[in-house]
Amino acid sequence: MSASKSQMERTAFDTWTREAATVTAVTARVAGATTLTSTVPKEFVHRSAVAEVLLTDWARVDDTHFRITAQWPRGHSFFTPVADGYHDPLIACETIRQVGILLAHAEFGVPLGHQFVIWDLDIAVRPEHLLVGYAPAALSIDVTCTEITRRGGRLSGLRIEAVFRRDGNVVATGTGSYCCLAPAVYQRVRGDHTFGGDWHQLPLISPAAPQSVGRMSPMDVVLSPTGEEACWQLRVDTRHPVLFEHPVDHIPGTVLIEAARQATAAVLGRSSYLPLSIATRFKRYVELDAPCMIEARLLEAAASPGEQTVLVTARQGGQSAFSAIVTAGSHGL
Repeated sequence: MSASKSQMERTAFDTWTREAATVTAVTARVAGATTLTSTVPKEFVHRSAVAEVLLTDWARVDDTHFRITAQWPRGHSFFTPVADGYHDPLIACETIRQVGILLAHAEFGVPLGHQFVIWDLDIAVRPEHLLVGYAPAALSIDVTCTEITRRGGRLSGLRIEAVFRRDGNVVATGTGSYCCLAPAVYQRVRGDHTFGGDWHQLPLISPAAPQSVGRMSPMDVVLSPTGEEACWQLRVDTRHPVLFEHPVDHIPGTVLIEAARQATAAVLGRSSYLPLSIATRFKRYVELDAPCMIEARLLEAAASPGEQTVLVTARQGGQSAFSAIVTAGSHGL
């Protein structure tokens, strides 16, 4: 068969395939069958890879209430199951982050290219509904927006309150607040620390032993030993495909939350545990060109029998930059 004839047949086949797919989709809608599912635009949640988009759809209920659907995979390259079979609660943190950015762009008119500063992000999970099943976890998320502020007629910040449901059961709750910065404002705030500025990233340092911080792979470890008890230097690998999913000029909040999870594992001496809740506060940007020290200590009072609570703090240049309170359950012991 000639190359030209082969190409013609291939083109005809591709055209038939596209037309057949279109007919099938339309027929499914007309017949009332389950509609096809896709993710929301990756640009609306500030992801580069479609594979890292967790949200699948959204709908406005009224001016401050929205219903969003999402999917948590059974297996993820970073948010792996914890404590013998539970979805990683930190994927709920990433889901809330995506929810806030999606609503800002899609419902409140914030242009693409604006930057977001997260001030706090809290989640709490209900383990009985968090187990990994035989299919991805399909989620319905009821979101309420409060503390909505505008500047010059445009959204400048808000707080979201989210209730995650799986099969009709509440699997998690969460809150978070942020502000939005136009590119010119972000440039003024960041000064020389934007791309092309006069700064140089610190070299990559060695990781702590993975199992000592609740991880399996050295690549996923964000703590490096210092020789002091319950004190580490933040390990920053900007090549990590999830923690640094796209180029940034500072350390993402996801890295700091992961540092809190890993420091908690180390303080508790547990290679596997289920975080029941995480309450975080972000106080300032953490830069890539200076050491950031992570400290952790076990708090005396536990919320409930069998639970343990750890306070984790991050300091850079002598200033407090981040704090988290992590509560661990007895799951995975």
